[in-house]
Amino acid sequence: MRFVPMRSRRAKVVAIAAAAAAVGTTAVAVAAPASAATACNVTYSIVGSWPGGFQGNIVIKNTGDAWTSWSLTFAFANGQTISQSWSGKATQSGANVTFVNEAWNGSVANGGTVNPGFIGSWNGTNGIPTAFAVNGVACNGTTPTSSVPTSSVVTSRPPTSSVVTSRPPTSSVVTSRPPTSSVVTSRPPTSAVVTGTGGPKVDNPYAGATGYVNPEWKAKAESVSGGSRVSNTPTAVWLDRIAAIEGTSNSSSNGAMGLRDHLDAALAQGAGYAQFVIYDLPGRDCSALASNGELGVDELPRYKAEYIDPIAAIQSDAKYRNLRIINVIEIDSLPNLITNTNVAKCATMKSNGGYVNGIAYALQKLGAIPNVYNYIDAAHHGWIGWDTNFGPTADLMYQTAVASGSVNNVTGFITNTANYSALTEPYFTINTSVNGTSVRQAKWVDWNQYVDELTFAQAFRSRLVQSGFNSNIGMLIDTSRNGWGNCTATSAAPCAAGGAARPTAASTSTDVNTFVNQSRVDRRIHAGNWCNQAGAGMGERPKAAPASGIDAYVWVKPPGESDGSSTLIENNEGKGFDRMCDPTYTGNERNGNSMTGSLPGAPISGAWFSTQFAQLMANAYPPLS
Repeated sequence: MRFVPMRSRRAKVVAIAAAAAAVGTTAVAVAAPASAATACNVTYSIVGSWPGGFQGNIVIKNTGDAWTSWSLTFAFANGQTISQSWSGKATQSGANVTFVNEAWNGSVANGGTVNPGFIGSWNGTNGIPTAFAVNGVACNGTTPTSSVPTSSVVTSRPPTSSVVTSRPPTSSVVTSRPPTSSVVTSRPPTSAVVTGTGGPKVDNPYAGATGYVNPEWKAKAESVSGGSRVSNTPTAVWLDRIAAIEGTSNSSSNGAMGLRDHLDAALAQGAGYAQFVIYDLPGRDCSALASNGELGVDELPRYKAEYIDPIAAIQSDAKYRNLRIINVIEIDSLPNLITNTNVAKCATMKSNGGYVNGIAYALQKLGAIPNVYNYIDAAHHGWIGWDTNFGPTADLMYQTAVASGSVNNVTGFITNTANYSALTEPYFTINTSVNGTSVRQAKWVDWNQYVDELTFAQAFRSRLVQSGFNSNIGMLIDTSRNGWGNCTATSAAPCAAGGAARPTAASTSTDVNTFVNQSRVDRRIHAGNWCNQAGAGMGERPKAAPASGIDAYVWVKPPGESDGSSTLIENNEGKGFDRMCDPTYTGNERNGNSMTGSLPGAPISGAWFSTQFAQLMANAYPPLS
């Protein structure tokens, strides 16, 4: 799940956002007759351009014998360079470019096509390549040599400070799914609606609507004394493996109700919206173990065919057309490609494009449904709140949205999913100084630019708009477990340094570390601790439009569902054991070698943990009545 990367090793990765205004500059190379062993037809198009950069699209058609693999070569004439690619691995030596197939698109039958694309840079002239070859055989024919005029550039490119001006090494190329359409249009203004075959799409799906109450979670909540006080709260349903789509009767972390069962129940309740977590990427949650998934790093085809396609088929059923279906898309994914590529599995998911490609596919398939709203996970302030992570993460998210075909497939973003970061810190801000020392220098803040989720979410929204997202995108904040009402220490579950009770005023200490520890309402031992935290409480109850730029406070992580097991528990649900869930573990560099602050006796990720649920109610803030 979520942790704070140490400042000294945060990856400085910048993903260049691709503007996508259609330009229509094209070169076509026609191969020799189809009787040749290898023959091809190549169409090269510039589909978007901005000062110094452009997006290219290539369609390779096999007009000869079937290929089991392919390699496309061509040369730039004007010093252009490629920085990112999708549906093909790009390398470049001087002017010479080579695209080779991904593992999943090497086989191309006669008459079949493949469609790699890329982001490139140019200066002065952006001429079209005139000669192409596949597997060493020229695709013969004449090609136009026109270039993109300066006057055709678009101006919605991210600010200069977020752009890499030199080509990154080949190993840093990010692969993703090619866009099915390169034209980016704006979302309608707040007062407008988009009409589809199933009715209007609203700007904020939470506004004026009643949320679906999961009856399976409701029953578990009411099994704990006092649980009826919150059991009618809307929570999200986690589709964290393929079997969950149909429902499982013998699982400890999923219920017997499947996706269609929940949608039918939502209709029966008269709910206006229902929330689902789309969470089964190949190589899922690459930097942790407790929430690893069932799909291996190379199982993107299974993710598409066996997971996303069935979900899309059910959610697009006309009987649900008047229900707002809200999807939280793949938590713990894209930010890992920015901060954690020192972890081998994360490096693999970056190099093979599984996260970007998978999320783009999910956005495209689900975003095409008129009553579906997609919110992409945007980590939390304690993960990407440093400036070296902040902008690059926003740009990578924009690139992924463009790869889905349109930024309109994204309604907004969610922060703090399944995490514990405080919504607000009432007794200090990032601008507070203690005896002349900024709180940014405190060990807890660790030079971060933010101290709570609300200020982070609002600032990140603005940065996403700079990257190219529509100006009225909305943010969600998961407040299911960030209340921090009180904290009672035990030997197995110690409270954070600085006192057991929730602070009621700012500290009077003149030492910056003491001041922050005594003033902060987030009572974790370290901001990198994420598993079943002792002392945590339910936060703000779900509500629509609670603050500027925020679509809603939500309970996406159902309180009482475990983050991971305290000890190794064998299971067949793809859930591993992470020492960060072990209350006896003394930590590692990711949490400053601190105790984990985790509760003992926890079951596997997603399974019901009644002890945690009771604690969350006791420490709720605002308090439960």
